[in-house]
Amino acid sequence: MRTALVVEDSQTDRGLMIRYLQDAGMNVTAVGSGEEATQVLDAKLPDLIVLDVILPGQSGFEICRELKKHEATKAIPIIICSTKGTDVDKTWGTMLGANAYLQKPVDPQELQMTLRQLLG
Repeated sequence: MRTALVVEDSQTDRGLMIRYLQDAGMNVTAVGSGEEATQVLDAKLPDLIVLDVILPGQSGFEICRELKKHEATKAIPIIICSTKGTDVDKTWGTMLGANAYLQKPVDPQELQMTLRQLLG
């Protein structure tokens, strides 16, 4: 079974994303900050990472950039999910290494299509 790490500080958005990913057949671990994400990633690497942009401490953009720099995590597909949905935000996310950028509220069908593109 494929695994996903969700990094989202909003309990409501985190719960929705967990449900959507589980409905897609994924095993999901969810955390509320970049610091917690680092602890999870030190223990086990997921098949996919879903990042919010606005997080306590490091932003999702900063986390994405760091993950794409490291050999162990650079190949893991990253989906940024954010209320920040301007073209500038999407371009910035792509420049930092995100494989996809979805605007909140996330459409479950759009997420399913993105998962198929990234994970086959």
